[in-house]
Amino acid sequence: MTPVNHQAAVEYTYPECEGDVLVVDDLHFSYPDGHVALRGVSLHLCQGDKVALVGPNGAGKSTLMLHLNGILTGKGGLTVAGLPFTQKNLPLIRAAVGMVFQNPDDQLFSPTVFEDVAFGPLHMGLPEDEVRSRVAEALEAVRMTSFADRLSHHLSVGEKKRIAIATVLSMRPQILVLDEPSAGLDPRARRTLIHLLRDLPITMLVSTHDLAMVKELFPHTIIMDNGSIVADGLTVEILEDVPLLEAHGLEKP
Repeated sequence: MTPVNHQAAVEYTYPECEGDVLVVDDLHFSYPDGHVALRGVSLHLCQGDKVALVGPNGAGKSTLMLHLNGILTGKGGLTVAGLPFTQKNLPLIRAAVGMVFQNPDDQLFSPTVFEDVAFGPLHMGLPEDEVRSRVAEALEAVRMTSFADRLSHHLSVGEKKRIAIATVLSMRPQILVLDEPSAGLDPRARRTLIHLLRDLPITMLVSTHDLAMVKELFPHTIIMDNGSIVADGLTVEILEDVPLLEAHGLEKP
């Protein structure tokens, strides 16, 4: 069934801002088996925006996110931190996009928390003092300063997710992109994460099925379905539009 397009009813008026952090313009992508995953996706984020990306499984959310640091490459325009997507700019774009995957074990592979968080800065060729400074800064931002010497694989899921965020914050990205950050968390860990994301002073794009978190944390919401953006607007308006939510496999929180 073709999704109902309610975009006209909830169309978002983007604020004027100098130097958009992220601009996606008419992005198309198909997988080698012919499956069309993105159908002309366009959006932009300003400095400091915190935006939720929601929709049913298979909507194209993960495919879109994997384009933001060049893991996948489709047809269309993509600009990150003022840099057009080119092979020459790819290392700078990957440094500008802090990608946090759903499973923190995909990002934590060093013996200790300190080594995990230091991995990125070390591979940037930064001097030791700068690496230590960035690790301390990132761990403080996720409220995990006392965990530097802990074994990463001994941490709880919630603690691992916070350390995974720290591993990208140590790179000082322009935008933080998270995939299902609240998945698998107990209520206390989820609440801690919400407070953490609220307090981080960074542009943020978060793919999630947790619409209660969306309602609480993100002023701006984008709904994707069948590879397209079907709604892009103020969260308070989108989450009150029950027919829109139901048409795209979502429920009012």
